[in-house]
Amino acid sequence: MTLSRTEDWTLQAKCRGMQDKLFPEGVDQKRARLVCMGCPVRSECLAEALDNRIEWGVWGGMTERERRQLLRQRTDIRSWQTVLCGPRKER
Repeated sequence: MTLSRTEDWTLQAKCRGMQDKLFPEGVDQKRARLVCMGCPVRSECLAEALDNRIEWGVWGGMTERERRQLLRQRTDIRSWQTVLCGPRKER
């Protein structure tokens, strides 16, 4: 069985196994973002949330409010994966 690209990066995430802690409300979101600092797959995580319009939680160091603002400001971007991580390489 082959892992998809999404599963590949999630296995390297610094937050692996901490899902509940990454979906806080209000002020606690800023604390949750600290987990993302220094994560080796932060860009992939953020691209996943932006490309799929994920509305909840902290992804790639950004809260849902920050991601919504970025999406409103950059309506010209069709693939955040390409912008943040470069083109996908075929295996």
